[in-house]
Amino acid sequence: MKVILLEDVENVGKKYEVKDIKEGHARNLLIPQKLVKPATKENLKWLKTQQEGMEKVAEEDLKKSQEVASKLDGEEVTINVKVGDAGELFESINTQKIADKLKEMGFSIKKTQIKLEEPIKTTGEFPVKIALEHNLECEVTVVVTGAAGDGEKEEE
Repeated sequence: MKVILLEDVENVGKKYEVKDIKEGHARNLLIPQKLVKPATKENLKWLKTQQEGMEKVAEEDLKKSQEVASKLDGEEVTINVKVGDAGELFESINTQKIADKLKEMGFSIKKTQIKLEEPIKTTGEFPVKIALEHNLECEVTVVVTGAAGDGEKEEE
């Protein structure tokens, strides 16, 4: 029996695939649970419109990701932190701090998208890769600058 999967079904297939499965399995388990519907002409037309809609959404999402990548690529992210007398940072720069700074700059990047092998612990310029959706990747330069501190917090 040919059916259209309405959801991902383990050991059967993925959502919106047309599969040929045993009639008993479909009628007794999958159809009552609304996991599949029979592959009739009407249902196949419905499937086609669903797939077209999903393609449009995917194209729009890809365009948005490409725009973000082009705006973000080569961008300079400056983070100012306190440094000690020997030039060591009082705090290390991690993915969360970079993500927060990017958010201040108007980019909605999650810390999991920032590819930083280890936290930055010195001042200077560091190339950092950012992985976006649709396997897009861009690179920003994180500039860590320091202000001499005496270990006490400044009043803001």
